[in-house]
Amino acid sequence: MTYKHLNLRHDGPIAVVEFARPDKANALHYEHLAEIEDVCLGFRDSAETRVVIFTGQGKHFSSGADLTDSGDAYKVPLVLRRRRMRMGERTIEALLNVDQITIAAWNGAAMGGGACIATACDFRVGADDCFIQYPEIDIGVNLMWKSLPLILNLVGPARAKRLVAGGERVHAETLLDWGVLDELVSRSDLVDTALAMAEVYVAKPPVAVQMIKQSTNQLANALNHAIMHMDVDQNMFASSTEDRAVAVKAYLDKTKPEFSGN
Repeated sequence: MTYKHLNLRHDGPIAVVEFARPDKANALHYEHLAEIEDVCLGFRDSAETRVVIFTGQGKHFSSGADLTDSGDAYKVPLVLRRRRMRMGERTIEALLNVDQITIAAWNGAAMGGGACIATACDFRVGADDCFIQYPEIDIGVNLMWKSLPLILNLVGPARAKRLVAGGERVHAETLLDWGVLDELVSRSDLVDTALAMAEVYVAKPPVAVQMIKQSTNQLANALNHAIMHMDVDQNMFASSTEDRAVAVKAYLDKTKPEFSGN
């Protein structure tokens, strides 16, 4: 299948998915997310593929939600808008459910939704220019896509709060120290290092590897579905507040907001 917003190539048992909106820093909108979901679901029928690498074309892995998107996909009745707002959640779940080992070859920014994708992969190889940030808090909303547990599992509750509630930007060396990155390399060595890591798992018996991955994910995420089903509704609620409008204006104007709690 040919995609508009990503490139898919195969190198024997290794598939490489490249986000292909470099002019937008690989920002994510509805159609782009739908393509990522589709490519992830497509690996179900590939017995030959053993490892899938995700990376970003150009400078950044993904800058998160496309704030320049017109949002036409969401200009529908509330009952349908609530479902469509789960597009990101569906994408993350499709990625988590990829049977094969997944590796993020993380270049530059992984912000918001981009960070959700990176943390949903089994492993992360970071370039020396990579960083993470969840800017949702600074525009007055919560993190969605059932992704709070993913960063929590990697860094623990206090650091997760610094990232998601504090909106801190954390760079490569700290990401390695915190355990978010499995390897840190120069930008020029990023893809080759990810491919070398992939070869380790290509050489393992695939049925055993994939069962171990699935069991590990179930153990790590056992409570997620019981708790995180509500994050879309929380986002819709937060988006209706006065503070949300104040936050967005201050974010765009680069001024300091004053919040009322309304």
